[in-house]
Amino acid sequence: MAEERALGILRGEMEPAAEKGAGHPVQAPARTKTGVLLINLGTPAAPRTPEVRRYLREFLGDPRVIDIAAPLRFLLVNAVIAPFRAPRSARAYAKIWTRRGSPLLVNGLDLRDRLRVRLGAPVELAMRYGEPSIAAGLEALARTGCEKLVLAPLYPQYASSSTGSSLEEAFAHASQHWRTSCIDALLAFYDDPRFLDAVAALGRPVLAGFRPEHVLFSYHGLPERHCAKTDASGEHCLKRADCCARIVEANRNCYRAQCFATTRGLRERLGLDEKASTTTFQSRLGRTPWIRPYTDEELVRLARRGVKRLAVFCPSFVADCLETLEEIGLRARDDFRAAGGEELALVPSLNAHAPWVEGLGAMLAEHV
Repeated sequence: MAEERALGILRGEMEPAAEKGAGHPVQAPARTKTGVLLINLGTPAAPRTPEVRRYLREFLGDPRVIDIAAPLRFLLVNAVIAPFRAPRSARAYAKIWTRRGSPLLVNGLDLRDRLRVRLGAPVELAMRYGEPSIAAGLEALARTGCEKLVLAPLYPQYASSSTGSSLEEAFAHASQHWRTSCIDALLAFYDDPRFLDAVAALGRPVLAGFRPEHVLFSYHGLPERHCAKTDASGEHCLKRADCCARIVEANRNCYRAQCFATTRGLRERLGLDEKASTTTFQSRLGRTPWIRPYTDEELVRLARRGVKRLAVFCPSFVADCLETLEEIGLRARDDFRAAGGEELALVPSLNAHAPWVEGLGAMLAEHV
């Protein structure tokens, strides 16, 4: 009799409830504990040349960032870019550094803390380059007993050099665990209403108080070849002037096209006339062609055309950092004034403001 019952269990047959023992109901499986890893690009540990040089070597040594042959990339980064760029970048970081540290890191930690409350789940912050590392973030989540991970790269528009690199690094470290967790990922959210609504909520009071004559939507730049690589057809991206006018199959993974889609969504929400706003790209590096139009050239052109009051959104950055606070808030403002403009207003990034905590929290809740 015992052997027959054992065989029945092995075949998947259920035992009668009475034989399981009265007063001991079958329990439902425990809910899987999910953790979230927020990932941003990174920051040097201090606004000093050695720390900035170390950060640049790690960042620019990534083959997804500088996609050339490894020996040439090594020479370019270590013999040319890092030695000469590090002192200048260190001086720029020193202008925006706070008592708490790097703005990118500080804002990320604040967002992490508020999302923990919003989601009621473990949340950690990691940087693709620098500290806290992705490996450390994954280990921290593992210690909480998480069996499922949600990777959240904080880049609204997809690029292999940001989202792709961050996910590659996270998957590589996660796969080293003996028991690899179930992994989900938050991908590009460039047109998600919750992201657009949060940016618009921060921008409206700035526009209402500043009353600009023109608005720039300035995104981080990319080499043109990075965008062309996402077009499997080879017949669409950067082949004609209106290639980014709408999202189609050929450009659905194109960073530039997604940036223009973000601008369209924000224009609609902010009630901006297309002629009174421009999409541009900043932070280019090297001599190869980068996606246009360039922010530094466009703001000078606008000033010389007679625009006196210019507002700038930076919708590819969800946290204020060197590229927003120093490159736009200080250098671009000085260039605009030198060219004949009067005032430039930088719209704050989402940081850990309530609309973004709620918006990102809602996006992540669908995975958690």
